[in-house]
Order: sequence, then C-alpha cells, then structure tokens
Amino acid sequence: MNKIIPQPGIMDIALYQGGQSHVEGVENVIKLSSNENPFGPSPKAIEAVRDSATMLHRYPATDHCNLRAAIGERHGLDPDRIICGVGSDEVLQFVAQAYAGPGDEVIHTEHGFSMYPIIARMAGASPVEVPERDRKVDVDAILAAVTDRTRIVFVTNPGNPTSTMISNAELTRLAEGLPQTCLMVLDGAYAEFVAGFDGGAGLVDRFDNVIMTRTFSKIYGLGGMRVGWGYAHREIIDVLNRVRQPFNLSLTAIAAAEAAVADVEYVEFCRAENARLREWLSAELAKIGVPSDPSCTNFILARFSDQAEAEACDAYLQSKGLIVRRVAGYKLPNALRITVGDEKACRRVVAAITAFKGGAA
Repeated sequence: MNKIIPQPGIMDIALYQGGQSHVEGVENVIKLSSNENPFGPSPKAIEAVRDSATMLHRYPATDHCNLRAAIGERHGLDPDRIICGVGSDEVLQFVAQAYAGPGDEVIHTEHGFSMYPIIARMAGASPVEVPERDRKVDVDAILAAVTDRTRIVFVTNPGNPTSTMISNAELTRLAEGLPQTCLMVLDGAYAEFVAGFDGGAGLVDRFDNVIMTRTFSKIYGLGGMRVGWGYAHREIIDVLNRVRQPFNLSLTAIAAAEAAVADVEYVEFCRAENARLREWLSAELAKIGVPSDPSCTNFILARFSDQAEAEACDAYLQSKGLIVRRVAGYKLPNALRITVGDEKACRRVVAAITAFKGGAA
C-alpha cells in the first residue's frame, strides 16, 4: 500500500515548545515561563466575557468590525487597515501563506521568535537565519542576507527572548534598504511595555511593504483568549483577509479584546508595575553576578557563566516552585528567560537565585 506523504518541508518543522507550567512533585508553583501578565486581564474584560455567555449560540461577526474600530480608536489607526487573528501568530501565518512559497526565502534573526521558521516552512518557503549583534537585531546582517528570492523579513521589536529593541532610525534604515518585492513584518507583541512606542505604525504609513502585528496575550492578559491583530496598507489587508477563515475569532474573545483595549487606565497600571518590578529584579540579580540587558519587555534574560550553571539554576528554581524558561533552543544556552511577576514572585526569584549563587543548591 502506498504511504501517505506530507508536503515537502512539513517534517522539517520542529514542534513549538511552550513554557512549562508544572513541576512534578511540587505544589503551588509560580509560572514565570510564558511572559503572562501576573495581574490578569482587565476587570472590564472579565465582565465582558461573562456577559457574552448568554450569546454563545450566535456566530461571531466575520469582519471584527467593532474590535477593529476599538483598536483603531485606541491607537489612532484606520480600522479598514486592521486585520484580526487567533493571536498575532495567525496574522504572521497569513502573511507567509499569502506572500511566500516554494523557492522563496523568509529571513529571521538567530534569537527571533521560534515560530518564524515554522511559519516559513508551512508555506513551503525556506527560512534564512541571520546573526544578531550582542542580542540585538543587526540591520546590516539582514540587508546582507537579502536576495532576489527574499519575500519576507520578520523582525521582533522588542525582541523575544532577548528583551532588547532597536531604534526607529534603524527600523527605517532597514525598510529603506529592502526591495519593494519584500515584506517587512514588525512583530510588536511587547510594544505596549515601551511607553510612547507606536510599534512601527508610523513606518507602516510611510512604506507600502511594512506590516505591524500586535497581540492581546501580553500586557492585556488575554493569552487564553488568543487574539492578535495586524496593521498594513489596505491592499495587503485585502490579500490577508482572503486567506483568513471568516469565523476565526470567537464571540467571547472578541468581547474580551474590545473591553481590554478600551481600558487604558488598567494598561497604564500594568505597564508601570511591570517597569518598576523589572528594574528592581534586574538590579538585584546584577548585584549577585547575574546580569541582563536593559529590558523593554515584561521579562528579563538573565545570563549565567555557562550552560551548566544556567541549567543548574533552573533546576534549583523548579525545586523551589519557580518555573522560568530555558532558551538554549534560541541559541542562548547560558541564559534563562524570567517573566516579571508580581512583587511576591519577583522577591522569591531573587531569594532563590541568591541562595543558588551562594551555594545553597
């Protein structure tokens, strides 16, 4: 009997590994491995979810009109140039599905989001990895890697898992250097943690081949709802909507996101608390010989002397009920990505790593 064979490239896809959420034999763990908002979603979003329960027999809107309007009002953007997806991941997938295929190349950086090469291979395209410089996106390296086969360049800004970001001037230089046949995708999942940062919206308005993506999974605390969005010129949005399934977002997810994006006061609270605790956490760890780059996100990338020490520290933290993220798969074997939790969680992390460094392990 003939064997059913998947399309070329599918079996080259490495399975995505999400953040660990439990430790065998340890109760009451604190999960700091997925960059979730420790304060949860806006109370208004929770109320909207409850209210939506009476309408679960109804199909959701296919055009996400009200949600796009709410996003547009909050960020000063044209709702007709916004597309919504099941997390920003789905919007990224739309881009690859619509603009890349066999024989094409998709550029991503060495420490960039691990979904980029997966998404490229899903479309049948070839992922091309370029180096970063001191855990930052290297514009010159990207431009040097561009060929006549390059169709998409994925840039995470701020970066994950690096926590670093490059300036608008550098992003502009990259956009100016790319051919018009290549899309520049600015993945801004952590953009809201940078006060005054537009995530690249201004560049989208300036360049026809730039698209920005955002998510409700981070500062809005709606990771369990899976809502994201993208902003680009209408011609691109029209193309992406042709590969989007009409009912990709649930009625409840839409209601939660609409309420969350409108609750500006809650977002400001989360941003301020994250910044305060992030600075304290990084400073305290630096004092005991665990440095990290200045973070523009809701996590820090704590660096150890080598991979062995990083893994030993991770094991020790798990024994204390603290789950962080190993990032050897991102070519950062000597580092641990630590989500900025609430104050209690941050203090527990510092106490545990201090004990580990002091030999208590």
